[in-house]
Amino acid sequence: MTRTTDRTSIAGLGPHGERAAAPDRLSLTESEAAVARRGRFTAAVVLHTTASDWAKQQLAGIVATLGRYSAAVIEVVDCGFAIDGQIAALDRLAHEAPDAVISIPIGNTAVAEAHRNLSRAGIKLVLMDNAPSGLLPGTDYASVVSADNFGLGEIAAVLLSPHVPQGNVIGILGYGVDFFATNEREIAFRRWMAAERPDIALRQAKFGSVEQAGDATSRLLDANPDLAGLFVVWDEPAMRAVRTIRERGLSLPVTTVDLGNEAALELASGELVCGIGAQQPYDQGAAVARAAIMALIGRQPPAWVALPGLAVTPKEVLEAYQVVWHAPAPPALVKALHGRTRSDRARR
Repeated sequence: MTRTTDRTSIAGLGPHGERAAAPDRLSLTESEAAVARRGRFTAAVVLHTTASDWAKQQLAGIVATLGRYSAAVIEVVDCGFAIDGQIAALDRLAHEAPDAVISIPIGNTAVAEAHRNLSRAGIKLVLMDNAPSGLLPGTDYASVVSADNFGLGEIAAVLLSPHVPQGNVIGILGYGVDFFATNEREIAFRRWMAAERPDIALRQAKFGSVEQAGDATSRLLDANPDLAGLFVVWDEPAMRAVRTIRERGLSLPVTTVDLGNEAALELASGELVCGIGAQQPYDQGAAVARAAIMALIGRQPPAWVALPGLAVTPKEVLEAYQVVWHAPAPPALVKALHGRTRSDRARR
């Protein structure tokens, strides 16, 4: 596993072509922290989902960090990946007027006006992963904080490549919504393959929701019986793809993004998932919370702050889990890794 923190480790650019600022740029002096605590600010968090491991870790980082500055999270909205649901929630919050809203936009154009209305209402808006179309930093929002999604796509390509022989076909299971983070991952994956593995043909299927990922995998397999590998843009749909592959009795190497619990178990088992580009969602949550506090006390945070991804293979999964989750690896993960290690020794 590699973990780099300097700015040059960020491969992608921000929503408006910005160079990434490191999260340590989001720092407050003791006097600024005291001002924030006296303000006793309120914040709402608007998430695409609260069900995923990524979302739980991101929210934990946000809540813990805001709490250190005496800021209260008064509401967490689960939009269930529904654009209309997010627009309704944002319209309501514009009237209820918490001091700050932290949001991960679902899509680009459709949710732009609802996010812009928060700033018009005098609410400090800090975004995760994506800036909706037409919104500008310093005017419509304070900052975007994210992972290096372009870099995560590159990591997935690098980790999949050694498992795919020359002249074969790789599938890409993409998200059928115009979403900056997943778009960046797919673009980077394609570019790396075109530059480093021009012998490989790429085929794509898309899913509109996590629940549709299994069916999308089936379509991809039916259309490409010679498929020799698969990249899925994040871990939840990847796990549905893995189940579909396994149900068909196939053995395909898979890479994805995010070290969720199920994905970590699959990686440790050494069966189908051969590598993961891991975000650092707790640390990203802490960073977005600090950006919100900076905006609330009148400081302008950097327009785009990004954290590097971690390249994780089976042998590094326990160390990576501790970095990502800020907790020891669960017994099931340790058992899965040790079981694979014993099996490898027996084969030798």
